[in-house]
Amino acid sequence: MSNPITRLLEEPPPSHVFEISEAGIAFAQGHQVQFRPFAEGTLAVSPARDNVLRPELFNAQVAALFPSTGRNKRRPAALILPDFAARVQVLDFDAFPSKHEEQVALIKFRVRKTVPFDVDSAIVSFHPQPHNNRVDVVAAIVALEIVARYEAPFRQAGFQPGLVTTSSLAALNLAPTTGVNIVVKLSSRVMTVMVQNDHRLQLARTVELEHADLEDILVVLHPTVAYIEDELSTRPDKLYLIGIPELAPALARELNMTVEALESPFGTPGEYNAGLLGYLKGGTN
Repeated sequence: MSNPITRLLEEPPPSHVFEISEAGIAFAQGHQVQFRPFAEGTLAVSPARDNVLRPELFNAQVAALFPSTGRNKRRPAALILPDFAARVQVLDFDAFPSKHEEQVALIKFRVRKTVPFDVDSAIVSFHPQPHNNRVDVVAAIVALEIVARYEAPFRQAGFQPGLVTTSSLAALNLAPTTGVNIVVKLSSRVMTVMVQNDHRLQLARTVELEHADLEDILVVLHPTVAYIEDELSTRPDKLYLIGIPELAPALARELNMTVEALESPFGTPGEYNAGLLGYLKGGTN
C-alpha cells in the first residue's frame, strides 16, 4: 500500500479493479461494473486474523472472473480490501521527518498500542497533509499476512496488484472536496466514518456495531459532530451515506443537518462496491 489518497487521485485505473467483501467480489474492466457473490463462510473480515476461511472457494472465484491469457506478462490490477481488514487513522504531528524510514518508524510508534496485530511486520501506507505549521498524516496499516492472503489468488490468476487500498479510502473520490463533510459507509455491521475538511481528511474511524441500527449509528455520529464543532468551530455541511440511503431522513432529523446518499457516475455506491466506483471516478479526474 502506498500513499492511498494521492495515488487514487493521480493514477488512472489499471485494466482490472477488484473490491473484496464478505459478500463477494465487485470488479470492473474499464467502466463495466459487475458483482459475483461468495459462498457463505468464504471470508470473515478481521484486522487481527486470517480473513480467508475457505481458500479453495476464494481462489476458484477469482480464477473464474478473467481466465488467464497464458501470457507471461501479468495483468495490472487494483485490489480494494474491506475497511475492517485494516486500520486507517489520521495522526497529528508537530513535525514529520523527511526520510521515509523515519516516517514509517514514527507512524508505527504512534499506532503500536491501537492496532490488534504486530505492527513491526505490518504494511504501512501514509499520506502527509501539512497545514498550519503541523502535519496530519493519513496512515493505513494492515497485517502483512492478511494482504498476502488476499493477493494470492489474484497473483495465481495472472494479475499484478499494483495498488492495494481500502474501500472507504477509495470511495472518498466520490465525495466533494469543498466544505466540511462526513462520509458514512455501512457494510454488514462494520461502520466507517470519515470527516473531510475541503481536500484534507480530518478523521477516519471504523467500528464494528452490535446491531447496525439507527441507534447504534447515532452513538458514533453524535460525538463525530461534536468533534467537528469543537475542533473546527463549525457545523458539518453535509453527511453522505453509503449502504444505508434509507436512513437519510431519520439521520437528517436526529442530527439537524443535510443528509444524502453518495453518488457515482458509474452506478449506485453500496456496501460492496463503493470503493471500486470511487477508484473509477478518481481515474477520470
